[in-house]
This record gives sequence, structure tokens and C-alpha cells, in this order.
Amino acid sequence: MGIFDWKHWIVLLVVVVLVFGTKKLKNLGSDLGESIKGFRKAMSDEETKPAEPTTPPPAPPVQPVQTAQPVPPAQPQAPLTPGHTLEGQATPVQEPQRKD
Repeated sequence: MGIFDWKHWIVLLVVVVLVFGTKKLKNLGSDLGESIKGFRKAMSDEETKPAEPTTPPPAPPVQPVQTAQPVPPAQPQAPLTPGHTLEGQATPVQEPQRKD
């Protein structure tokens, strides 16, 4: 005796049949079977056909761009300022009273 007793499974099966009906369960079973067959076929095709190593096409050579003169920065960079901290005091949150 336990939670998975055979009597429990019978009751569960009856409830499922009443909720879904036999036609939907039959269609569900056949769809599940077809998807398992397709998965197995794809796995066997993968094993028989070795993976082809793909090599990327060679990249064209990159030519460096030459400039006549270096461009000066538009604005002088300002010194970085330290971050600011907000001053305050944390208050504890009171939980609501439970009514038992």
C-alpha cells in the first residue's frame, strides 16, 4: 500500500479518459510514436553520416590606413570627479501581524 498502488493508477486512468476522451488520447499516442520514430531516424542518420569539418574562407588581407597628421582632440579632457554618496538613515521594515 502506498501512493502508487495499482488502485490509484486505475482511478487516475479513468479520470484521464473522462477528461480527454479516447479519441484525443489515441491521437496523442500516435503523435508521440511518430515523433519518437522521427527522433530515432535523425539520430541514426547523424551517426552514419560523419560531420563534415567546415573551414571558413580565407579573409582578404587588410591594408593599414595612413593619415597625414594626427587629429588633436576637440576638447581638452576634464579631470574625473569622485562619485557622490547620498547620506541617509535606513529604517527597518515592520512585517504585518499574522492572524492565526
